[in-house]
Amino acid sequence: MKQKKAYKYRIYPTDEQANILARTFGCCRFVYNWALRQRTDAFFQHGERLYYHQLAVMLTDLKKQEASAWLSEVSSVPLQQALRHLESAFRNFLEGRAEYPTFKKKHGVQAATYASNAFTWDGANLTLAKMDAPLDIHWNFQRLCPSLLCFSPGRRRYQASASHQ
Repeated sequence: MKQKKAYKYRIYPTDEQANILARTFGCCRFVYNWALRQRTDAFFQHGERLYYHQLAVMLTDLKKQEASAWLSEVSSVPLQQALRHLESAFRNFLEGRAEYPTFKKKHGVQAATYASNAFTWDGANLTLAKMDAPLDIHWNFQRLCPSLLCFSPGRRRYQASASHQ
């Protein structure tokens, strides 16, 4: 079995890119918390379980509502990944490996996961979905990675983590 390796790189977004990243982090947190509330309420009030596919359909309907139309301003891939992260959190809880999932907070590390169809890497430049210009990033990795995790461990600091086989 091959071992996965992850590489962490510092990225230096422009002000506009930092704004897009901040909105993406906020939307991912909102979707995760919204889905957690939906799953919890459905189970305790109606005795039914909601899974990823039902929540994905509900998310599409949520994005069409006028009050939450701002969710369409960011890429849909990190939002779907937030639902997948919640699904794995519940799976870990139900299998006894973790505690019941908790709501994400605004303070602390903020993160958004981009699948391979939500970013372009041409060997020198990294461009995330819904961004016009590539990020200023210092790395020299040539292989295509299946996913990319962008996160902010602190104020005005951004990092990208790429996992490889």
